[in-house]
Amino acid sequence: MENSRYDPRYDPRAPDDEPPRPFSELPPPPVDITPQGEVYDWYIRGLELLENGDANASVQLLAHVAMTEPESRMVREALARAQFDAGMYEEARVNFEWIIAVNPADDYSQFGLGLAATKMGDLASAVEHLALAAAMRPDIGYYATALRGARAALTAAQR
Repeated sequence: MENSRYDPRYDPRAPDDEPPRPFSELPPPPVDITPQGEVYDWYIRGLELLENGDANASVQLLAHVAMTEPESRMVREALARAQFDAGMYEEARVNFEWIIAVNPADDYSQFGLGLAATKMGDLASAVEHLALAAAMRPDIGYYATALRGARAALTAAQR
């Protein structure tokens, strides 16, 4: 039986230039440092490390997951959270931006992007993204609290 699933690689109407896949420019990790087990196991372990406060180890493990599953929003969100907790604000910002580019209605990623922008001193962008998150989910109090803090910091910086 013939597989009738559409594959754009074999469609003559498809554009010749495909956008590069995220992380595709990185070389594969050496075999001796690649985590053992399945990708899902790496993801679960990375989340456990993050929840237990070991953000740096979580970043290392979730980065392997992201190289294997670069199109997964769930993986990118976990990696961005770990990067934020590890103080890697620019990297977290890039991952939150990627998620928002795919799904602009993702309130948590808008929130995370706003927090990362705040930490980087980009207060105007922080206010914008925190306001979006707070407008999308007015029931989450810490979104509004972060927005008030970013607005106050922006006002103080403009004086």
